[in-house]
Amino acid sequence: MDELKALEMLEIINKKQYPRLKKELAEMNEVDVAELLNPLDQNTTLLIFRMLPKDLAVEVFAHFSSEQQSSIVHAITDKELTNILDELFFDDMIDMIEEMPANLVNKILKNSNAEERKLINQFLKYPIDSAGSIMTIEYVDLQKDMTVKEAMDHIKKTGLNKETIYTCYVVGKNRILEGIVSLRNLVIADEDMKIEDLMEADVIYVNTHDDQEAVGNIFTKYGFMVLPVVDTENRLTGIITFDDILDVIEQEATEDFQRMAAMAPSEERYLDASVWSLSKQRITWLLILMVGATLTGGIITKYEDVLSSVVILMAFVPMLMDTGGNSGSQSSTLIIRGLAVGELTLKDKWKVLWKEFKISILVGIMLGFVNLLKNLYIDRVGLEVSITVSITLFFTVMIAKVVGGMLPLGAKKLNLDPAIMAGPLITTIVDSLALIIYFSIASLLLNI
Repeated sequence: MDELKALEMLEIINKKQYPRLKKELAEMNEVDVAELLNPLDQNTTLLIFRMLPKDLAVEVFAHFSSEQQSSIVHAITDKELTNILDELFFDDMIDMIEEMPANLVNKILKNSNAEERKLINQFLKYPIDSAGSIMTIEYVDLQKDMTVKEAMDHIKKTGLNKETIYTCYVVGKNRILEGIVSLRNLVIADEDMKIEDLMEADVIYVNTHDDQEAVGNIFTKYGFMVLPVVDTENRLTGIITFDDILDVIEQEATEDFQRMAAMAPSEERYLDASVWSLSKQRITWLLILMVGATLTGGIITKYEDVLSSVVILMAFVPMLMDTGGNSGSQSSTLIIRGLAVGELTLKDKWKVLWKEFKISILVGIMLGFVNLLKNLYIDRVGLEVSITVSITLFFTVMIAKVVGGMLPLGAKKLNLDPAIMAGPLITTIVDSLALIIYFSIASLLLNI
């Protein structure tokens, strides 16, 4: 919704022109309605929500934040809640329940029928961030001995309440997944043709306990719109649709960004999170990095004699540390990204090492040469000191890029998130190594 339209709708709300508001809302997209209601207070949101047509209200509810959904569920009657639950897609209902406090979950379960309660409890037992926790059960299943006409009749009868009908799943005895068939192929096929002869038996699927990030990688790799989910006995349990995996990909990317910034991951929105909550996310890694930084101070103290003999050496310390940290961060960012999207695996570790080594040699030579010219002809620094700084810069860049490239792979090997081996941690490690290299070379070349 554009800004002008939003301002117009807010003015209608403020003037309490409810008949006009109801008419305008009925013509709006559900995403825009949810966005419009987001900043409003609880009472106004509830009032406007009750004005919405039933079908639109369900769609808008699915696009509310977990806080807004909890507020609505807490305020509406049991009858209103039942109407929403009856129309809400099952995966959206599960997503909502997972974010709600126990008292509201009990209210939802109380207003669900016995079959729904059984399914909800089953879904809630799947591990967090697993394929089972994000799948939906609203799919079209067919029998392989059906004719195309029988299949089309079945789709017409049951498809209205399904998440998608464009891909249908062929199941055999005990719901074993045997194949898939697209609606497109059904429409153009002869009516008497058997589903068994039309289906594609080579099906890519995921297990209910597979990690959702791995599922996202499969969607990205193959460009699927929907993916079947099976249990350990290959029985079809549900499907994951592209709109749901988009949320997962965004969530995983957000977690990686937070870890790369040395923060504990959190799903809370920034403006909704308390100061205490945000502080807790940041303090742990800041303490770790602060302790790590004391190593830098210890190294400088150890080489105090070197610094006192050639004071100008201290002037180049910030440049060496910054360049080393930036070099390491460049490599680690690319490797973390490669691991996240499946471009790299642990099998590629030697290829990564060799490539980063070659890159570091080339970049190190160029940076060292430019730095040497700058020190000699611009800063007018002595030849011995200039050579010392340039050689140190070369080795610092070389080590930083190799370390930055290999640490994320090491984290992956230890079943840790590679994103923790990002900028802040790499910088802290490289800073210490850069100082050791610098003072060691200075001691050797300057005879200190």
